[in-house]
Amino acid sequence: MGGRRFLERLQDFRLLPAFVVVSMALGIGIGKAYGISNFAITPPIEAIKAVFRGQYQFTLPNTLALGVVVGLFLMMYPAMTKIRFEELGKAALSFKQLLVVLLFNYAVAPFFMYGLANLFLSGQPDLYTGLVLYGLAPCIAMVIVFTFLAQGNNALAIVLVAINSIMQMLLIPVYARLLLGRVAFDVWVVGESVVLYLGLPLLAGYLTRRLAIRRVGEAGFERARAYLDALSIVGLLFTLVVMFALKGDLILTRPGIIGLMALPMTIFFWAMFAVVYLVGWRLRLGYADSVAVAFNSTGRDFEIAIAIAITAFNPTVALATVVGPLIEVPVMLVLVWAARASRARLFGGAVG
Repeated sequence: MGGRRFLERLQDFRLLPAFVVVSMALGIGIGKAYGISNFAITPPIEAIKAVFRGQYQFTLPNTLALGVVVGLFLMMYPAMTKIRFEELGKAALSFKQLLVVLLFNYAVAPFFMYGLANLFLSGQPDLYTGLVLYGLAPCIAMVIVFTFLAQGNNALAIVLVAINSIMQMLLIPVYARLLLGRVAFDVWVVGESVVLYLGLPLLAGYLTRRLAIRRVGEAGFERARAYLDALSIVGLLFTLVVMFALKGDLILTRPGIIGLMALPMTIFFWAMFAVVYLVGWRLRLGYADSVAVAFNSTGRDFEIAIAIAITAFNPTVALATVVGPLIEVPVMLVLVWAARASRARLFGGAVG
């Protein structure tokens, strides 16, 4: 009985802000205690490759890199178990939603972030470069979790993420050259990120759903969903702990960097989400689709930004991109709350 009550509390959206604040504080404390910013952090994809090559070493940077991968998987996997694959086919035919996402992700977002970088960080060249990098590519992982938490259309979110992943491979080199000059990096890191952050959770979710329904039926599987939904929240909180641990000591000793990045990034996320969400409302897409479209047009691919910064720029630019998700994740969680709070007024449906 106690375990079920704990699950209910964990999934109570009114309590989530408190859990988030505690996780952030815990991460900052860990980062400060171990001086993690003094370590050269291993990119998560490189840590995974080392595991498969048999070259993995249990160092603090490697462990934290795998912590990011584990946390994102725990976040994504429960949402994937809700997907019926016939829904993916239907979502793939949502041409109006697709056009909105393509327009805002590739004709608006990179240039909007570029403008904010010029407005707020023109005197900080490394932070400026990091912010522009952060705006280049749409997110291909966590937007599915934010859509899931906001009770949006998960199948549509997956389709949009898949299309964005293909578009990124084609357009990131173009935008990087246009906005930052000549930038050399391995474009296949995008494909590797798609497999790691989208492909594996999707496959695991599909197999779980198929096997569970075969053994206990649809009704039995739905009764077990409370545990899976709680796992997604656990993954979110664990990811926050790891991310804030990566720069916990920096947050306390050099808060100015966080402050300089926070204002333009917060403006970007709020403005992009509000505009696209209201466009979905005006186009009568319905709440679930409007949320999916808005999050897919707003979230940025911090994994790709960090990978490019580490391989093509100096450590301060890499630092700026690592700081990015520390700002993005809490802001996006606030947007989840804002979407759920506005649903009844704009779309006429209450949120459970």
